[in-house]
Amino acid sequence: MKYRKLGQSGIEVSEISLGCWTMGGLNWVNGSPNGWANVDEAEVKRAVDYALGQGVNHFDNADVYGNGRAELMLSRILGDRTKKLVVATKVGWFPGTAEHAYEAAHIRHQCEQSLINLRRDVIDIYYFHHGDFGPNDRYLDDAVKTMHQLKREGKIRLIGQSAYSNADFERLIPKVKPDLLQSWAHIMDDQFIREGSPVRRLLDEKKMSFVAFSPLNQGVLLGKFDPHNPPQFEEGDHRKGDRRFTTESLLGVQPRIEKLKSRFGKDVKDLARVALQYLLANPVVACVIPGFRNLNQVQVNLAGEGKPLSAEDVAFIRQAFAA
Repeated sequence: MKYRKLGQSGIEVSEISLGCWTMGGLNWVNGSPNGWANVDEAEVKRAVDYALGQGVNHFDNADVYGNGRAELMLSRILGDRTKKLVVATKVGWFPGTAEHAYEAAHIRHQCEQSLINLRRDVIDIYYFHHGDFGPNDRYLDDAVKTMHQLKREGKIRLIGQSAYSNADFERLIPKVKPDLLQSWAHIMDDQFIREGSPVRRLLDEKKMSFVAFSPLNQGVLLGKFDPHNPPQFEEGDHRKGDRRFTTESLLGVQPRIEKLKSRFGKDVKDLARVALQYLLANPVVACVIPGFRNLNQVQVNLAGEGKPLSAEDVAFIRQAFAA
């Protein structure tokens, strides 16, 4: 397994790391679906054990994943092994009894609870989970002070900022002063890390790293969904009603996936390698964090490790998915 440094820190993470959102299962926050289909913990353990054996050293979690369930499951599975790993979690989506999830007292409480849930003395990376700090950024200043105080106290090592728009990143980075950024990035939408984009300029200027979630576009890039029999999701699964899983959308991406198959191979492992290595070819990407439900998915995710793409491959992929 290859490892990369997170920005200017001395912390190194495996190029292919793992996201833990699925561990939380079906979930709701303030009445809105926020989860995935439930998982089998024994199967997740087999997957994690395999990943550790292959050199994966970084797991990305959040307080809202199952409203604590994912943190607790990960800590049960890792046991004492957690001390040698890089574990990240986030605050911001789960408000508890607070008026807003970025209230200073709530951030501190959630940090302490995540430390308990994860059975750790320190959180390696603690993220603001999104860019909404209330009307007119009402909670921003106190939230930032609290986060940096937690870092000074040694409860967290690195501060991360996750957001979902260029505008949020541009507004928040000067105030939050994060050590690294996280958002989605995949072949179909790599707007934050594309050369010349506002966020890419900030990443380069401040020598920050980018952690890419949803690198497989939630499985769409693996060609695993039948457009004529699109997947159906349960209540509590955030994918229910997502247009990317409609017949129309899946039919639209199918010809592009066929182009990838013609050059790189038809197996799901070939497609996973293409999707993950496309992002890892970008110098600002520290790692990708695909999610997983079982051993097979982790084996697929890791099959392309150490098999980078050429510049010509990257150009071919961009052309295949050009609008």
